[in-house]
Amino acid sequence: MSVDPPDTPPELSRPGRAAVLAWRTLGIVCVGLATAGVFLPLLPTTIFLIAAVWAFAKGSPEWAEKVRAHPRLGPYIRDWEARRAIPRRAKVLAVGMMAASWMLLLFATHSLLLAGGVGALLIAVASYVVTRPSA
Repeated sequence: MSVDPPDTPPELSRPGRAAVLAWRTLGIVCVGLATAGVFLPLLPTTIFLIAAVWAFAKGSPEWAEKVRAHPRLGPYIRDWEARRAIPRRAKVLAVGMMAASWMLLLFATHSLLLAGGVGALLIAVASYVVTRPSA
């Protein structure tokens, strides 16, 4: 049963086959990157899973539910969707890695403008992360 308004043309009521395939492909790529992030310390995991659920919700709601129901990773996704909450440990790791990355950049470059710009961006991102509720 369709819940589209009566004046919605049928071709706009549901995503086409190509769109569904594109959303699923994006979701699979994000899951792949998240999986790599489990093993590679500098690659984030959770943000790619959040992106995967977002893409799957558009192309395959059943697949989105599978990610949400995952016994180990699902709680992080559900906390984010329900309360925009980030685990305290993840906050500490994220801010610590940003600080370490900035220090490395500071020693590796001679451009104070570049170091200052990147530092300002990292401070903005760290502020966002720290001000989210803790899971």
